[in-house]
Amino acid sequence: MRIRIEVALPAALVLSFALSAPAAATAASPAPVLPTCRESSLKVAAAVSGTPETVRISVTNDGRQTCAVDRIPTVVFGDLDGPALPVPEGESGPYPVPAGRTVHAAVRTLDPAATELRVVDRLTVAGDPGHRGRTFDAASLGAPDGIRVWEPVTTWWHRSSEAADAALERHTH
Repeated sequence: MRIRIEVALPAALVLSFALSAPAAATAASPAPVLPTCRESSLKVAAAVSGTPETVRISVTNDGRQTCAVDRIPTVVFGDLDGPALPVPEGESGPYPVPAGRTVHAAVRTLDPAATELRVVDRLTVAGDPGHRGRTFDAASLGAPDGIRVWEPVTTWWHRSSEAADAALERHTH
């Protein structure tokens, strides 16, 4: 005849074992974190837009794998303090850029209702606030007398320049 031994564990002890189980056993693992794009693998561009006081910017991932830029482009005007503000408002976060792909944003340099303005000779664009960025002189952006600036805003990155233009229109009117 077999002898059967039963051990009764208090409910609190069973619960403590369940709560200390590895997270992988109780939940799906989080998505892998994308590396930040190296500045040397990004091609940064800026060009005039068909809309007054608007510049189109882009970054292309020339690397071999998907990486992330900040979802809010860093756009600085000459020696003025601070970058263009994002529209819509939001906080920094990663934005994936597949290898060989380009992402786009639109920048409004001058609020149409502005009663004041500054004029700068250059604009610097970076895909990540930790990058130095690329500087474009005013003449290359179709403003030989300087870039007019007051309360500049930038869209988040988008998959096309048309989507960036539409976002700027939507969030500034």
